[in-house]
Amino acid sequence: MSEETSLSPELLPSRYIEKVSLVTGEVIDDEIEPKHLLVHNHRDYHLADVQARRFMSRLLKATGDEDLVREKMKEVRERGHRTSEVIAKAIGQRDPSKVAKALFGLKKKEYYFRYKKPPVSKEEIEAVLAEMQTVAAEKLAAVTHDGRPALRFLLTGGTGFVGQEILWQAAYDDDIAEVVVLIRPKEIRDRKTGELLETLTPADRGEDLLNRLWLETPEDRAKFRFIAGDVEQPNMGIADEDLGQLRSTLTHVIHCAASVAFDDPYEKSFGANVTGTLNALEFSHALQTADGSPFIAHLGIETSYIHGRQVNVVAREEEVIFPRNFYNNYYELTKAMASIETERFIVERGLRVVELCPAIVIGESRAGNNRGDTKVVNAPVNVFGRAHQALSHPKGGLIERSSASVIARMACIFPGDPSAEINLIPVDRVVAGIIAALKKPGATGRRIHLGTDNRVTSAEIVQTVQEELGVDIKLADPTMHRNVTLPVLTKLLGTFKQERLGNALEKLGTIFGGYSEWGQPVHEVGRDVEVLGLSPKRPNTRYAFRMLCRHNRYVHNFGQVRDLDEISRREKIWWDFCLALEQETGQPVGAMTAEAFQQAVGEHLDLEGFEPKNS
Repeated sequence: MSEETSLSPELLPSRYIEKVSLVTGEVIDDEIEPKHLLVHNHRDYHLADVQARRFMSRLLKATGDEDLVREKMKEVRERGHRTSEVIAKAIGQRDPSKVAKALFGLKKKEYYFRYKKPPVSKEEIEAVLAEMQTVAAEKLAAVTHDGRPALRFLLTGGTGFVGQEILWQAAYDDDIAEVVVLIRPKEIRDRKTGELLETLTPADRGEDLLNRLWLETPEDRAKFRFIAGDVEQPNMGIADEDLGQLRSTLTHVIHCAASVAFDDPYEKSFGANVTGTLNALEFSHALQTADGSPFIAHLGIETSYIHGRQVNVVAREEEVIFPRNFYNNYYELTKAMASIETERFIVERGLRVVELCPAIVIGESRAGNNRGDTKVVNAPVNVFGRAHQALSHPKGGLIERSSASVIARMACIFPGDPSAEINLIPVDRVVAGIIAALKKPGATGRRIHLGTDNRVTSAEIVQTVQEELGVDIKLADPTMHRNVTLPVLTKLLGTFKQERLGNALEKLGTIFGGYSEWGQPVHEVGRDVEVLGLSPKRPNTRYAFRMLCRHNRYVHNFGQVRDLDEISRREKIWWDFCLALEQETGQPVGAMTAEAFQQAVGEHLDLEGFEPKNS
């Protein structure tokens, strides 16, 4: 029996999802395995299927008309099924679907999946939400004095990329009186022997974290407190002596802890994203129902990609519909399940919740600072940058240099359709939305996308990387790359004894293959402005991606600077440099050309020791 079919009942997707017959409309009582819900499971990787997708990609590039391409794809599939029926009849095969699958890689599904709905009407839900918003407004008024609220929130995931930005913005917000950060003790072990050298307490880790956030004075640090806990445990692992005090003081819980690994197995993703969310919701419900509690609302930080592969459909803020084109990975799937659990707590248990759904979060918009994050979009940029370094500074003899050149060029292939749009959003905009939601009772019970309306395409990403890093990236058709190019590259890299790079490229293909195909979902935005009161001028995605490239190049040295204290030191110098440059030029630094920016770096920064010049 496979690992997935032996899942315990509380982990089964059927808690949230049902399989429905397209013929009768009735629910099919079949076991639903997690893998059934991924895009990967519904593609045959058949040669004809690969070529058809490649042709459709080229047609889209030539016409720019996605609707036309989808119609042509539908026609081709129907023609394939009709041809299969004729061939099946000619050869005496009773099941034409077997011929269709063997010859053309075509499958014909007679079912679809959908999320189970709560047994209440839309009108009843709206009435519940209206009441929640009224109570939230009253609770906010109760902690407001002389026109200023005194907010006190518990934060999970405070050591993560988004969590650190929450701490940074909270430090300078006078409406926030206290931040309690849930953090686990950390064991420091000898890398060779595994011997336990030291255990850092939550307070120790908190002190280190505040230092890296440049919060050095007692006044800067006064509002922060760090306590032990674990979101995958009941009561989030918080000690009893802390629980009583928290229930009498907290106004909010911000649940930001999650797994952002797109290639994690199902059970690991479920534990981090669903179990962790359930524990946080239970904790907030206990706060809300405690006698005399000042609790206002729970803020759940989800992702706009809970909507999965919504081809030709706008992913709406107000509802989650199971995507007809399935999910790219277990991260998306389990985050969607967590959102369903959150809806249940709102409707069935009356918990006051705000759901905030960021798109793909990248570094801060003005300088690109990311506090050491090397995941998601940073990963390919760093691979390309290190490949360029190998090409620019070859070492060894002729054979070694030639091998290094071949290897580096192999690393500069990216699976992406030129027209694929990726929704990137800088972390400062995301956290501005989170902080705003603390003060907006009207956000209670709402799902709000924190994304952009100026998405960037794969072609624009490649062009920017070429301009900023000098790397000549070749876009590969995602389907062809996944099925043909990548396996060949991985084998070749093995012959060069570059298995580590081969694994990295394979991982990048796994992560980005689904996000760089044409027909990406369009995430509805609007509530970030209408409900949260954020500026209608969302960050310029192209500028922000430029700053990501520049930051990774100069500050991180493409992920090779790993010490968090050193990264913090460099990012402070970088931040001051970018702000001074912005003031000097009168424009966002991301608007500067690559040449002008590189010249400014040369004039103002000593890159050898990463120090300001003339300091």
